[in-house]
Amino acid sequence: MLSEQSIPVVRATLPAVRAAIGDITALFYARLFEDRPELLRDVFNRGSQANGEQRKALAGSLPAFAAMLLEHPGARPDVLLGRIAHKHASLGIAPDQYGLVHRHLLSAVGEVLGEAVTEEVAAAWDEVYWLMADALIALEAQLHEEAGIAKGEVWQQMEIVERREETADVVSLVLRRADGGPAGPFRPGQYVSVQVSLPDGARQARQYSLSGAPGPRWRITVKRVGAGATPAGEVSSLLHEQASVGDALTVSAPFGDLVLPAGGEGPLLLASAGIGCTPVLAMLHRLAAREAGQPVTVVHADRSPADHAHRAEHLHLVEALPNARLHLWYEDPGDRPREARSGRVDLTGLDLPDGLTAYLCGPLPFLRALRGDLLGRGVPAGHIHYEVFGPDLWLGHE
Repeated sequence: MLSEQSIPVVRATLPAVRAAIGDITALFYARLFEDRPELLRDVFNRGSQANGEQRKALAGSLPAFAAMLLEHPGARPDVLLGRIAHKHASLGIAPDQYGLVHRHLLSAVGEVLGEAVTEEVAAAWDEVYWLMADALIALEAQLHEEAGIAKGEVWQQMEIVERREETADVVSLVLRRADGGPAGPFRPGQYVSVQVSLPDGARQARQYSLSGAPGPRWRITVKRVGAGATPAGEVSSLLHEQASVGDALTVSAPFGDLVLPAGGEGPLLLASAGIGCTPVLAMLHRLAAREAGQPVTVVHADRSPADHAHRAEHLHLVEALPNARLHLWYEDPGDRPREARSGRVDLTGLDLPDGLTAYLCGPLPFLRALRGDLLGRGVPAGHIHYEVFGPDLWLGHE
């Protein structure tokens, strides 16, 4: 928790930091990459840097962490920290990198806010940063320990043993360890980072959900980021165009906190949109494997049946569960209007049982809308879990 002398300082300056955080993060990243260009080339997502999403995520997390320290001084904001820690763990972020970030971030705060950053203010925000950084370092070390990973050994070589075109812009890849051993366990809902070498020499990594049943082989499902992105999806495009059976891939251990609890028997809502169905598929595989009898409400939204990746598998898994119901929404249902509603998801008419735990995965507007609907129907906030594909722009707004 914050020290007694820092609490009033952070409280007084938090509005100014929030107001200027966009300028602070822009200057921070510019200085960081000027000092260490290899971080942009090989660690940070260049696409998220180019479109500003990475800056927005940082801009949300630091003030949100400070606000939580003020509002709940006796508690650590583990939901906020856990999501970041899992992403960092999957990328092999090293503890010493936090010192580098500290130097450039606090320098940017001082430069943007100018004379307002007295020695007292600088010391208070230094304390905020290191409380957050030290907590993340500890969480990431714990995640590596739980995964049985030694320091610096997050990556492993895997081989593509099967490739399948799921839709016009979605491909699935089945992987096994290059040494022939089993891929290893994972918890349904987790993801892995996949690192590839790009034509300009950069090594970029992206996260992909493990979309199949836990077993000796892993399956990832890759949606190609279209030409409208800035830049167009570097990693997804390369995987779509070049990844073939027999190729090697550099893949991390599984991480991610949107996971189905082992042995839970309470009612579930598994809601997804677009490629967000992939972690839900792994959850449904696990439920089907243990012949789960609890009520399971499955909701999925997509552009059309043809765009619904793993559609037949999705429907089959729900049918395999004795107490599960599937509700589909397609923007354009085509010739399947009987099995799907048209337009966007609306939970109003669904019968949701008491004691529900919800798992949501999809784009941010979808998550916001469903979370609002669930809160309005009395589902406690602590029972609503979500996963954003890409930088989490919702940090601090839960």
